[in-house]
Amino acid sequence: MRLRRRAAAPAAPPIDFTDFVHRRSAALFRTAHLLTGDRDLAEDLVQEALEKACRHWKRVSAADSPEAYVRRMVVNLANDRWRRRGRAGERAPADLDGLAAPGGDPYRAVDLRDELIRALHTLPIGMRSVVVLSYLHDLDDRQIGEILNISPGTVRSQLARGLAKLRTATARPTPEGAR
Repeated sequence: MRLRRRAAAPAAPPIDFTDFVHRRSAALFRTAHLLTGDRDLAEDLVQEALEKACRHWKRVSAADSPEAYVRRMVVNLANDRWRRRGRAGERAPADLDGLAAPGGDPYRAVDLRDELIRALHTLPIGMRSVVVLSYLHDLDDRQIGEILNISPGTVRSQLARGLAKLRTATARPTPEGAR
């Protein structure tokens, strides 16, 4: 009896860099914007990460997930810039002050989103990175740990502390009659 040799599964076609940029740059920008709180800086981070990815596209496209690879670049670049700037990065950026309309926005969801983003930007960059990667990208502790080069236990700790700070910062006072 002869054994037939199975044909090897066709290799996945290589991902085109231009196609990758068109499909994933908006998601990368959202991550960068949540990490920095500054639209211009977020655009700069994404552009810098994509420029580096382009130069090393053969290695990036060969990764299990090119998007995760480039996302890690964005997070690392944000962390590097925060470290260079010093501890001033822990305060909410000035450009967030102009987001809420005077007298409050008629759409409560917009106010709540603005409040949450302001609170997010009071967190230290490492804690903020964990929260953003966990909730925006729905990554598990192991994946976040690999991206940030920290242990899964540290991820859980940072996430718990970050969420506690966000809850405190966005807590609503209970009305007198509603106990």
